[in-house]
Amino acid sequence: MLKRLNSTKFISIVILSAVLFGCGTPTTPVKTEKTQVSLSAVTMASSQYLALAANEKNRETRDKYVLLAAHALLNEGNPNAADKTLTSIAQDMTQKPELLAEHKYLSARVLEVISTYDHALKTLDYPSTWTLPNWQWVSYYQFKARLYQHINQPIEQVRQLSLLTQYLPATQAFEVNDKIWRSLQPISEKTLLSFRDDRSNPTFQGWVQLAYIAKHYAINPNDLVRQLGSWQQLNPNHPAAAKLPTDLEKALNTKPYQPKNIAVLLPLTGPRAVVANTVKQGIIANYMATGDDSVAINFFDTALGAQLAYQQAVTAGAEFIIGPLLQSEVEQLQNMDSALATTEQRGSGTTATRAITPTTTAAPVATKSIPQLYLNHIDNFTPQDDKFFFALSPTDEAIDAAQRLYNDGIEQPLLLVSNDAVGHRMAESFSDAWQQLTKKPAEIHYYDGGDKMKVTVQKALGVIDSKERIARIKAILTPKIEADFRSRRDIDAIYMISASRDLLLLKPFIDVNFSVFAQPVPLYTTSRSRIESNTRATATELNHLTISDIPWLISPNTETRMVNELWPQWSNSRKRLYIMGYDALDLVGKLAQMRALPGYQFSGRSGILSVQADGTINRQLSWGRYQRGNLRPL
Repeated sequence: MLKRLNSTKFISIVILSAVLFGCGTPTTPVKTEKTQVSLSAVTMASSQYLALAANEKNRETRDKYVLLAAHALLNEGNPNAADKTLTSIAQDMTQKPELLAEHKYLSARVLEVISTYDHALKTLDYPSTWTLPNWQWVSYYQFKARLYQHINQPIEQVRQLSLLTQYLPATQAFEVNDKIWRSLQPISEKTLLSFRDDRSNPTFQGWVQLAYIAKHYAINPNDLVRQLGSWQQLNPNHPAAAKLPTDLEKALNTKPYQPKNIAVLLPLTGPRAVVANTVKQGIIANYMATGDDSVAINFFDTALGAQLAYQQAVTAGAEFIIGPLLQSEVEQLQNMDSALATTEQRGSGTTATRAITPTTTAAPVATKSIPQLYLNHIDNFTPQDDKFFFALSPTDEAIDAAQRLYNDGIEQPLLLVSNDAVGHRMAESFSDAWQQLTKKPAEIHYYDGGDKMKVTVQKALGVIDSKERIARIKAILTPKIEADFRSRRDIDAIYMISASRDLLLLKPFIDVNFSVFAQPVPLYTTSRSRIESNTRATATELNHLTISDIPWLISPNTETRMVNELWPQWSNSRKRLYIMGYDALDLVGKLAQMRALPGYQFSGRSGILSVQADGTINRQLSWGRYQRGNLRPL
């Protein structure tokens, strides 16, 4: 407290000094000696700078001390005092670019803490005519890049970083170049294309073009090499022209999978055959559409054991394997791979030739490891260069939803979640992702069926508390008063994780429990909640609801209509499995490059797909909103 009072006292001194210097009109000029003061580094406490400013006769030097004091106050965690200090000299400050720039910079730093990032960006605007020392331009572009990162605008972040590098020594510029490349990786090919011809900054334009080339041509190394050569000729002085980013060089040296014999492992008989057949139909549909007669696809039944099916695929000469589908089957083959790796390590530098005894009654499994795309995921696995995991995971959908709400500017979401195993897993995944994005936990309320659902909604929205307060007031006051309940105003979105059978009850409960005094908040939900009925009446009941799903189901087309005609009894869940099979075959020739180049994304029918370093396929879904009785893509 004493420190705050001292700071306030010195700020008052500065303000008084400013007034005296502004109003004093001596008849004879007073010659003052100018002290050399650098704004580039803060080396003293704010109170020391304020004391120097109060005693300084030279106006420019005084202004510098005040600016240094404001900077020190920010470093000391006192943005409000820094704001007052900056305001005290705003009207009559020395009109030199270096001082004006520092005032803008520090004012934006204050707004970053006490206001909004957008407000800070509006303040942080230097005229292009200003001549400033390099250190000020470095601070300026670093800060702008950070603000754009805060508001999730990676393209603008890259623009600022590309301007920053021209003011840095070579070693530091290399580090920023790596950051630029990493920032470009999550940006979609479509977005990069829209900025590819931006000529406002040649360095920025070159980075965007390079990222586009890397994504668009990654699947074909020959085209990639040719396009990179053209890019280097057109951009000989670009930072990346002399040395390409490491992962791009790796992608150039990575051979794509080009199998002529593909094996598919699925439970074609038994209780899971119905589900497996849906995936099989998706693979066949893709194979028929591509019409590549040089590629053979063979299906192997895992009903008698995944290891036996794998052995049969190897014996048949498989060069790539898709599947198996069930988690238990994936675990069997992962155990087999672990045993194979152990056997190889015991060899004398060469691959061991003895067979591995399987854990089931299946025949011995060959020691040859073949590139493989599993159609499921397990929690514990050992990453291998040629093993990939593709799953329609509900938890991944929840993580994707957290990113979507964050991108939409949501700050305080409320989760209403079905009290079951899937609901708990999805809610926990959403909350973990939200914590990483915002440093704040998500608020979660689990509901049970029947009347308990309504009670949970009312508690979550604060309606029960409001009604209890009204009841207490009515009991005290006479004559009786009329009052309406109030719902919470601190939340700005609701994310519903529910089964489809719950949604037609859950949404109306939410609608009627928003008070007339509160603006209804946006409602989001998952593909798990999607109603099977496509009638206009059902869609009308869901008006304004935003839902995630695979692009193929969000935007109906000739393919979806054909599938509906061929298999009218299929649910949306089975259609998603069909598309999973379709995309799995498309992925085969792309996986090696996708893993070598983390930013490479494939726009599949099941979502925008990318590969993590451990071989896991990431899936970004599409979003739609019910409007006027129709589900419209966003």
